[in-house]
Parts: sequence; C-alpha cells; structure tokens
Amino acid sequence: MMRRMKWLSSIRGRFLVLSALTVGLALALMAVLLVSLFSNNIRKRIDLELTNQINTLAGALAFDTGGRLTRPSGPLDPRFDIPYGGLYWQIVDDVAGQTMRSVSLFDTMLDLPADTHTDGAIHHYLLPGPEGRSLIVLERQVRVAAPGGQRAIRIAVAINGRALEEARNGFVRDIAPALAALGLFLVGASIAQLAFGLRPLSSLSQGIDRIRERRDSRLTGDYPAEFQTTVKAMNQLLDTQGAMIEKARRRAADLAHGLRTPLTVLSNDALTLRERGETALADELEHLAATMRAHVERELALSRIAARPDLRASDSHIAKLVDDVIRTVSRTPDGEEIEFSTEGPASLCAPVDPGDFREIAGNLIENAVKWAKARVVVAWGVQGGRLWFCVSDDGPGVPEDELANLTRRGWRLDNAKPGSGLGLSIVREIATVYDMAFELTNDERLGGLCARLSLATVAAQGPA
Repeated sequence: MMRRMKWLSSIRGRFLVLSALTVGLALALMAVLLVSLFSNNIRKRIDLELTNQINTLAGALAFDTGGRLTRPSGPLDPRFDIPYGGLYWQIVDDVAGQTMRSVSLFDTMLDLPADTHTDGAIHHYLLPGPEGRSLIVLERQVRVAAPGGQRAIRIAVAINGRALEEARNGFVRDIAPALAALGLFLVGASIAQLAFGLRPLSSLSQGIDRIRERRDSRLTGDYPAEFQTTVKAMNQLLDTQGAMIEKARRRAADLAHGLRTPLTVLSNDALTLRERGETALADELEHLAATMRAHVERELALSRIAARPDLRASDSHIAKLVDDVIRTVSRTPDGEEIEFSTEGPASLCAPVDPGDFREIAGNLIENAVKWAKARVVVAWGVQGGRLWFCVSDDGPGVPEDELANLTRRGWRLDNAKPGSGLGLSIVREIATVYDMAFELTNDERLGGLCARLSLATVAAQGPA
C-alpha cells in the first residue's frame, strides 16, 4: 500500500493516472457521440424508407364503384405479405369508416393516435406492435380522387424498432475494439511522451546525485531552456557554498597558525620564569598555554569535518588511509616499539570524507599506541549490512566505570601520559556527523581498549 501511495505521489504516477482517466473519459464521450450519430443516421434512413413505402401505397390507392377502398396492388415490399414480417401498413378512410391492414399485421391493428392531420404532414410515433414489439410508425394524410369528390386518406407504415436497436448494438460491437486499440495507443503515446518529456528532469536528478556523491562539483550537460535558470542558480549556489566552506577552513587554519606563535612565546616565557625560580607562575602559564593549544587543535580539527555526509569530498578507501596513518605513527618514538597489524577487505570504501576518516583513524591509532604494550590491531569489514571499523591495543584496558568518560572533551585517564585528551572527543564529533555508532569496550582478545565505529550505509567497493 505504501509503495502504491509513493508511486501515485510521483510525477510519472500522477501523469499516467491522469492520462488514463482523461483518455478513458474522452473515448467514452466519443463512443456516446458516435453511437448517437449512427443512431440518428439509421433513424433518418428508416424514416426515408417508410416515407417511400407511404408514397408507394398512396400511388396504389383505388376505389371500387361503391366508393370503398380496394387493397393496394402492385410492386409492394414482400414483407407486407408475411405475418409478423417486420414491415406493416395500415390505411384508414375516416369518411367511409374503413380500415385496411397488411397481411403482416395478421390479427393486430396499429393503435394510431387521434391527431389532427394536414395534407402531406408526416407524424412519427413509437407504438406497440405484434408479439409485444415496439414499432416505429410514420403516418401521413393524403388527399385522393374518389367517387363523390376528393377524400382524405391516412396511410401508416411501421417497422420493428428492434431493427434500430440491432443496428446500434452491431455498431457498438464494431467500434469497441477500435476504440480500445485507440485508447491503448493514446496511453502508450502518453507514456512515451512522459518518458521523453521527463528525460531532462531525470538528467537533472542524476546530476544532483553525482554532486552529492562528489563525482561532480557542478551541474553539467545540455538542459532544455526551461531548466537553464534552475541549473544556473544551482551552480551559483554550489560555487558560493564551496567558496564559503573553503574560506571558513582557511580562516580556521590562519587562526590556528596565528595563535600557535603566541602560545609558543607563552611557553618560552613559562620556561624562563621556571629558570628564575618562579615555579608557581611558570606552572600556571604552562597550564594556560596547554589549554589554549588543545582548544586550538580541537577547533582546527572540527573545522575540517564535513558539515553533512553528503558534503564529503569523496568516499574513503579504508586500507589506503589506514596504511598512511600507520606509516606516519610508526615513525614516532612510541610507534617505533609497536607491532601494527591490519585485518579487512583491501577494496572496501567507507562513505566518509577522506579527511574525516583520516582524523578518525589517526586519533584512534595514536590513542592505542599511547597505551599499547607491544601490539595494535586495526580491523574493518561488513556485518549485518553495516560497515564497521575497530582499533584495539594490548594495553591495560580501562575500568568499566571510566569507559563513558573517555569521550568527554579534555578528560584524560592518566595525566602522566602526553596528549590533550581531545582525540576521542573529536572522533565522537565526527561519528555524530555521519550517524555512526561509537563504542568503547575492553578487548577480550588483546586485553586493552577496543574503539569500534559502525555505519548503517555501506559504500561501493573501491579498487583493490
């Protein structure tokens, strides 16, 4: 049901439903119009045929010497001589009080209304006839020469109304397949028109998808004139957004660079004071310098994080980025003593900005190196439709009641260890942006800390 509602809410679904309804309504109206026109045409032909029969009967009228009508003779329609043959006549002489009927009427009479007639005027009726059938009746008064002078004679000719009904039904049966074929053609033409007409919209949607996936930075390609304003406005927005983001990052980097020099001077001043014996003041300055430096490093790291997952520069090739980080960390004094091992598919990519993933891997691996005795394991993979990334060490681990504090900004488990206490906090910030699950536990295999992240969405496989 939800899928059907979603389909109907789309432009294609609405257009197809509207097209089917309008085509169906148009064909229904066309069918009614055609049947009406056909029925009128058949009725005119019947009227013409009955009028001709009246004229033929009028020409065959004759009187005997007593002034009474004699039965018409001559080339009359054979159906007049067949009981219930479908074609009937009745002649009435009101002056002589005489009524004659065709053989086809057999034991029935036409119950003609007592209308006022004028010579030559045709009256139309729909009357009951033999075998309970409805008859189409034409009646006309003619004036003929008779013994004793001119006399008004009424001539009525009737035909089964079923003939009109059968002709109409036959016509409906004949045009129904043609109208159905026309309906299918029109709906098919609407579908083709829709596919062709919405192709530029699909191209626009695909262009936006490429931008979101960072395969393109702007909308490119040929678009209809109606889309040019939208494409131009979107490209201008993308350019402005990219310039603003780049400007913000440059300003953050400039700010960090500008603050590092004063902080270095402040640290040197603290060292000078310590040499002069002013230890308390030196400790306070060093603490302030360390706090400010940690804050600058945190803000600089956060300024590099993508604002949203769809603003990432590209996907991250996990194995390549992890190897780069390990290569760098292994050259540090602490890293030289550690054995690094990696476990995971070499081609797997994560839908995370490479800079952000490098920040994650770097902070987690540096933290593991800080506490490891001799080994750090970096592993990744896919399980249950979720991509996971884990860094474990063989260090002393963390008391269970302290695990929740590790991601607090500036909190440190051991102040004797070097660092600002911001690494895991920064990882948590990035995990929040990408809606990652971030969990810290004690590793059962190595005994130390295990930092694990997982994403609900898995990126495409990258090159091996």
